[in-house]
Amino acid sequence: MRLRENDDGGEKEEVVENDVTLAQNQWCPVVNAGFSSPKRLVVVGYALTTKKIKSFLQPKLEGLARNKGILFVAIDHNRPLSDQGPFDIVLHKLSGKEWRQVLEDYRQSHPEVTVLDPPDAIQHLRNRQYMLQAVADMNLCDSYGIVGVPRQLVIKREACAIPELVNQAGLTLPLVAKPLVADGSAKSHELSLAYEKFSLQKLEPPLVLQEFVNHGGVLFKVYIVGDAIKVVRRFSLPDVSKWEHSKDAGIYNFPRVSCAAASADDADLDPTVAELPPRPLLEKLAKELRWRLGLRLFNLDIIREYGTRDHFYVIDINYFPGYGKMPEYEHIFTDFLLSLGQGKYKKRSG
Repeated sequence: MRLRENDDGGEKEEVVENDVTLAQNQWCPVVNAGFSSPKRLVVVGYALTTKKIKSFLQPKLEGLARNKGILFVAIDHNRPLSDQGPFDIVLHKLSGKEWRQVLEDYRQSHPEVTVLDPPDAIQHLRNRQYMLQAVADMNLCDSYGIVGVPRQLVIKREACAIPELVNQAGLTLPLVAKPLVADGSAKSHELSLAYEKFSLQKLEPPLVLQEFVNHGGVLFKVYIVGDAIKVVRRFSLPDVSKWEHSKDAGIYNFPRVSCAAASADDADLDPTVAELPPRPLLEKLAKELRWRLGLRLFNLDIIREYGTRDHFYVIDINYFPGYGKMPEYEHIFTDFLLSLGQGKYKKRSG
């Protein structure tokens, strides 16, 4: 185990290492209805922080994975990646230029291994200036609804100029301020709500300003694992009335809103607020974003504009989110890994 500091000087990542060498085409007995049958093992090498391991590799996931013939193996960062395995899948969520280069080199020399996900595609989501561009470019509008993004403005420096820049961009207050860099750290999830134009000078660039959209205080977290989609409700920032806007001034800071709040799935909510987005709309959105982003593990934070039934906004996209909070995540994730591993083996055998 060792600590490695991010390139941007942010939080240090504690990386768990393991020394495991596997035999090529390893097979294992898989228990099924009291009988064991040989089944090719799907080997998943993982490179995750200690925090991610604790939240994701829970005993219920590892136990189910073993029963399905999936083996999780920690990647040893003290040894060349090509000398380890062999792996069917490499699952990762680490940052840093050095690690990205290691993965890119490995992908080039081991095209038969599925890397979840390509490091260059992940980098696209680490900058909120570009994060939502794929959604905006889709201009999704069909009989099930409209999906867009809030109007936003990127501020990279000179906080004193923010009021004038907001005025030139024609943005309407209140505004949600988010750090420009979305690197998974606690700071990157901190939000501020600005009610008054001149108080914007108190913000600390680089950041993104998004127009606040009233949404009934509820957002929908749409988890995507390959082709699978799972939606949960989370409490969010409360709506802002014109009266409240007129009497409030200044900047209000919030923690990581949707994750800090309790689930809203069992709450007694207004049906017009609680109704989940139409499934066909989410499937179309997810399918298109998988292609545009080049990712298979991500989630969307979606809100419905209050007073409408079919007008939605994507306000954030996260790579490899907290799947441990997703209902039935162990079944969905193991089925996904199994389909990848067995699909690759069938191609090699065909």
